[in-house]
Amino acid sequence: MTDSKPMDGRVALVTGASRGLGYAICKKLAADGAHVIAVARTQGGLEDLDDEIRKLGGACTIVPMDLQTPDGIEKLAEIVAERWGKLDALVVNAGVLGNLTPTAQLTAKVWNEVLAVNLIAPARFIRAFEALLKASDAGRAVFTTSGVGSRRAKAYWAAYGASKAGLDNLVMAWAEELEGSTVRANLVNPGTVRTRMRAKAAPGEDPNSLPHPDEIAPAFVSLCLPSETRTGEIVDAQA
Repeated sequence: MTDSKPMDGRVALVTGASRGLGYAICKKLAADGAHVIAVARTQGGLEDLDDEIRKLGGACTIVPMDLQTPDGIEKLAEIVAERWGKLDALVVNAGVLGNLTPTAQLTAKVWNEVLAVNLIAPARFIRAFEALLKASDAGRAVFTTSGVGSRRAKAYWAAYGASKAGLDNLVMAWAEELEGSTVRANLVNPGTVRTRMRAKAAPGEDPNSLPHPDEIAPAFVSLCLPSETRTGEIVDAQA
Protein backbone atom coordinates (compact mmCIF):
# COMPACT_ATOMS: atom_id res chain seq x y z
CA MET A 1 0.00 0.00 0.00
CA THR A 2 1.27 3.46 -0.91
CA ASP A 3 0.20 6.93 0.17
CA SER A 4 -1.14 7.59 -3.33
CA LYS A 5 -3.24 4.39 -3.24
CA PRO A 6 -4.39 4.10 0.38
CA MET A 7 -7.06 1.52 -0.53
CA ASP A 8 -4.74 -0.66 -2.61
CA GLY A 9 -5.65 -4.34 -2.28
CA ARG A 10 -8.84 -3.60 -0.37
CA VAL A 11 -12.43 -4.48 -1.28
CA ALA A 12 -15.19 -1.87 -0.94
CA LEU A 13 -18.93 -2.26 -1.48
CA VAL A 14 -21.06 0.80 -2.29
CA THR A 15 -24.85 0.97 -2.65
CA GLY A 16 -26.69 3.56 -4.74
CA ALA A 17 -23.71 3.38 -7.07
CA SER A 18 -25.30 4.06 -10.45
CA ARG A 19 -25.46 7.84 -10.14
CA GLY A 20 -24.92 10.87 -7.94
CA LEU A 21 -23.00 10.54 -4.70
CA GLY A 22 -22.63 6.75 -4.85
CA TYR A 23 -21.17 6.99 -8.36
CA ALA A 24 -18.64 9.58 -7.17
CA ILE A 25 -17.69 7.54 -4.10
CA CYS A 26 -17.05 4.49 -6.27
CA LYS A 27 -14.77 6.45 -8.60
CA LYS A 28 -12.79 7.89 -5.69
CA LEU A 29 -12.41 4.48 -4.00
CA ALA A 30 -11.24 2.95 -7.28
CA ALA A 31 -8.78 5.79 -7.85
CA ASP A 32 -7.42 5.09 -4.38
CA GLY A 33 -6.82 1.45 -5.32
CA ALA A 34 -9.90 -0.40 -4.04
CA HIS A 35 -11.72 -3.13 -5.92
CA VAL A 36 -15.25 -1.70 -5.93
CA ILE A 37 -18.42 -3.78 -5.67
CA ALA A 38 -21.03 -1.37 -7.07
CA VAL A 39 -24.67 -2.07 -6.18
CA ALA A 40 -27.69 -0.28 -7.65
CA ARG A 41 -31.01 -0.92 -9.40
CA THR A 42 -30.00 0.70 -12.69
CA GLN A 43 -27.80 -1.56 -14.79
CA GLY A 44 -27.06 1.11 -17.42
CA GLY A 45 -25.65 3.46 -14.80
CA LEU A 46 -23.55 0.66 -13.33
CA GLU A 47 -22.12 -0.17 -16.76
CA ASP A 48 -21.20 3.49 -17.27
CA LEU A 49 -19.49 3.45 -13.86
CA ASP A 50 -17.59 0.29 -14.75
CA ASP A 51 -16.32 2.00 -17.91
CA GLU A 52 -15.22 5.06 -15.91
CA ILE A 53 -13.39 2.96 -13.33
CA ARG A 54 -11.60 0.94 -16.02
CA LYS A 55 -10.45 4.19 -17.63
CA LEU A 56 -8.92 5.05 -14.24
CA GLY A 57 -7.10 1.72 -14.29
CA GLY A 58 -9.29 0.42 -11.48
CA ALA A 59 -11.36 -2.71 -10.95
CA CYS A 60 -15.11 -2.97 -10.43
CA THR A 61 -17.75 -5.66 -9.98
CA ILE A 62 -21.27 -4.44 -10.76
CA VAL A 63 -24.32 -5.87 -8.99
CA PRO A 64 -27.74 -4.81 -10.36
CA MET A 65 -30.07 -5.30 -7.40
CA ASP A 66 -33.10 -3.76 -5.70
CA LEU A 67 -32.36 -3.58 -1.98
CA GLN A 68 -35.96 -4.53 -1.24
CA THR A 69 -35.47 -7.93 -2.92
CA PRO A 70 -35.98 -10.69 -0.33
CA ASP A 71 -32.63 -12.28 0.61
CA GLY A 72 -30.76 -10.21 -2.01
CA ILE A 73 -28.45 -8.53 0.51
CA GLU A 74 -27.86 -11.79 2.32
CA LYS A 75 -27.04 -13.67 -0.90
CA LEU A 76 -24.65 -10.89 -1.88
CA ALA A 77 -22.82 -11.38 1.42
CA GLU A 78 -22.46 -15.07 0.65
CA ILE A 79 -20.96 -14.26 -2.75
CA VAL A 80 -18.50 -11.76 -1.24
CA ALA A 81 -17.52 -14.34 1.38
CA GLU A 82 -16.87 -16.98 -1.26
CA ARG A 83 -14.86 -14.69 -3.55
CA TRP A 84 -12.92 -12.49 -1.14
CA GLY A 85 -13.46 -13.90 2.37
CA LYS A 86 -13.70 -10.39 3.80
CA LEU A 87 -14.97 -6.87 3.18
CA ASP A 88 -12.75 -3.90 3.96
CA ALA A 89 -15.25 -1.08 3.41
CA LEU A 90 -19.04 -0.93 3.29
CA VAL A 91 -20.69 2.30 2.12
CA VAL A 92 -24.48 2.15 2.48
CA ASN A 93 -25.48 5.17 0.47
CA ALA A 94 -28.70 4.20 -1.38
CA GLY A 95 -31.76 6.13 -0.28
CA VAL A 96 -35.21 7.24 -1.38
CA LEU A 97 -36.94 10.53 -0.64
CA GLY A 98 -40.57 9.44 -0.59
CA ASN A 99 -43.15 12.21 -0.86
CA LEU A 100 -42.70 15.66 0.65
CA THR A 101 -46.22 16.04 1.98
CA PRO A 102 -48.08 16.70 5.25
CA THR A 103 -47.40 13.90 7.69
CA ALA A 104 -51.08 13.03 8.02
CA GLN A 105 -51.26 12.42 4.26
CA LEU A 106 -48.39 9.93 4.05
CA THR A 107 -49.58 6.55 2.81
CA ALA A 108 -48.51 3.14 4.04
CA LYS A 109 -46.93 2.52 0.62
CA VAL A 110 -44.63 5.53 0.99
CA TRP A 111 -43.74 4.65 4.59
CA ASN A 112 -42.97 1.06 3.64
CA GLU A 113 -40.67 2.01 0.76
CA VAL A 114 -38.80 4.76 2.62
CA LEU A 115 -38.23 2.66 5.72
CA ALA A 116 -37.34 -0.43 3.68
CA VAL A 117 -34.59 1.33 1.73
CA ASN A 118 -33.35 3.92 4.22
CA LEU A 119 -33.49 1.96 7.49
CA ILE A 120 -34.26 -1.75 7.09
CA ALA A 121 -31.78 -2.32 4.24
CA PRO A 122 -28.90 -0.81 6.27
CA ALA A 123 -29.86 -3.05 9.20
CA ARG A 124 -29.80 -6.05 6.86
CA PHE A 125 -26.36 -5.00 5.59
CA ILE A 126 -25.09 -4.84 9.17
CA ARG A 127 -26.39 -8.31 9.92
CA ALA A 128 -25.15 -9.83 6.64
CA PHE A 129 -21.72 -8.17 6.48
CA GLU A 130 -20.55 -7.74 10.09
CA ALA A 131 -18.56 -10.99 10.05
CA LEU A 132 -16.93 -10.06 6.73
CA LEU A 133 -15.97 -6.61 8.05
CA LYS A 134 -14.48 -8.27 11.14
CA ALA A 135 -12.51 -10.60 8.84
CA SER A 136 -10.70 -7.51 7.50
CA ASP A 137 -7.75 -6.13 9.43
CA ALA A 138 -9.54 -2.75 9.42
CA GLY A 139 -13.19 -3.03 8.44
CA ARG A 140 -14.92 0.29 7.84
CA ALA A 141 -18.66 0.99 7.48
CA VAL A 142 -20.06 4.34 6.35
CA PHE A 143 -23.74 5.28 6.05
CA THR A 144 -25.34 8.29 4.37
CA THR A 145 -27.52 10.27 6.74
CA SER A 146 -29.08 13.73 6.49
CA GLY A 147 -29.43 17.01 8.32
CA VAL A 148 -33.15 16.19 8.28
CA GLY A 149 -33.04 13.39 10.83
CA SER A 150 -32.14 12.95 14.47
CA ARG A 151 -30.69 16.45 14.75
CA ARG A 152 -33.42 18.45 13.01
CA ALA A 153 -37.02 17.77 12.00
CA LYS A 154 -38.51 19.57 9.00
CA ALA A 155 -42.14 20.04 7.99
CA TYR A 156 -43.29 17.73 5.16
CA TRP A 157 -40.16 15.56 5.45
CA ALA A 158 -41.53 13.18 8.11
CA ALA A 159 -40.96 9.87 6.31
CA TYR A 160 -37.45 10.67 5.11
CA GLY A 161 -36.48 12.38 8.37
CA ALA A 162 -37.79 9.55 10.53
CA SER A 163 -35.90 6.97 8.47
CA LYS A 164 -32.65 8.92 8.82
CA ALA A 165 -33.17 9.48 12.55
CA GLY A 166 -33.62 5.74 12.90
CA LEU A 167 -30.49 5.14 10.82
CA ASP A 168 -28.44 7.43 13.07
CA ASN A 169 -29.51 5.49 16.16
CA LEU A 170 -28.98 2.13 14.45
CA VAL A 171 -25.41 2.89 13.37
CA MET A 172 -24.33 4.57 16.60
CA ALA A 173 -25.69 1.66 18.65
CA TRP A 174 -23.83 -0.79 16.41
CA ALA A 175 -20.64 1.26 16.74
CA GLU A 176 -20.82 0.86 20.51
CA GLU A 177 -21.27 -2.88 20.11
CA LEU A 178 -18.14 -2.99 17.93
CA GLU A 179 -15.93 -1.63 20.70
CA GLY A 180 -12.86 -3.80 21.02
CA SER A 181 -13.01 -4.92 17.39
CA THR A 182 -11.10 -3.56 14.38
CA VAL A 183 -14.33 -2.33 12.73
CA ARG A 184 -15.30 1.35 12.70
CA ALA A 185 -18.82 2.57 11.82
CA ASN A 186 -19.77 6.17 11.06
CA LEU A 187 -22.36 8.29 9.27
CA VAL A 188 -21.86 11.16 6.84
CA ASN A 189 -24.28 14.01 6.33
CA PRO A 190 -23.39 15.18 2.80
CA GLY A 191 -25.47 18.35 3.03
CA THR A 192 -27.18 19.72 -0.06
CA VAL A 193 -25.50 18.23 -3.14
CA ARG A 194 -26.16 18.36 -6.89
CA THR A 195 -28.09 15.08 -7.17
CA ARG A 196 -31.35 13.84 -8.65
CA MET A 197 -32.84 13.43 -5.17
CA ARG A 198 -32.08 17.05 -4.33
CA ALA A 199 -33.63 18.20 -7.62
CA LYS A 200 -36.81 16.30 -6.70
CA ALA A 201 -36.87 17.86 -3.23
CA ALA A 202 -36.15 21.41 -4.43
CA PRO A 203 -37.13 21.67 -8.12
CA GLY A 204 -36.76 25.46 -8.23
CA GLU A 205 -33.18 25.45 -6.97
CA ASP A 206 -30.26 26.15 -9.28
CA PRO A 207 -28.26 22.89 -9.23
CA ASN A 208 -25.10 24.71 -10.23
CA SER A 209 -25.22 26.54 -6.91
CA LEU A 210 -24.61 23.23 -5.11
CA PRO A 211 -21.39 21.23 -4.78
CA HIS A 212 -20.89 18.37 -7.23
CA PRO A 213 -20.87 14.83 -5.76
CA ASP A 214 -17.17 14.57 -6.67
CA GLU A 215 -16.51 17.31 -4.10
CA ILE A 216 -18.31 15.39 -1.34
CA ALA A 217 -17.03 11.86 -2.04
CA PRO A 218 -13.66 12.34 -0.25
CA ALA A 219 -15.48 12.76 3.08
CA PHE A 220 -16.88 9.25 2.67
CA VAL A 221 -13.67 7.69 1.38
CA SER A 222 -11.59 9.10 4.23
CA LEU A 223 -13.77 7.11 6.65
CA CYS A 224 -13.03 3.95 4.64
CA LEU A 225 -9.27 4.16 5.12
CA PRO A 226 -7.58 1.59 7.36
CA SER A 227 -5.90 4.46 9.20
CA GLU A 228 -9.28 5.95 10.24
CA THR A 229 -9.92 5.86 14.00
CA ARG A 230 -13.26 7.67 14.36
CA THR A 231 -16.32 5.58 15.13
CA GLY A 232 -19.93 6.22 16.12
CA GLU A 233 -19.83 9.75 14.71
CA ILE A 234 -21.96 11.82 12.34
CA VAL A 235 -19.55 13.65 10.08
CA ASP A 236 -20.74 16.76 8.24
CA ALA A 237 -19.12 16.68 4.80
CA GLN A 238 -19.50 20.42 4.28
CA ALA A 239 -18.56 21.55 7.77
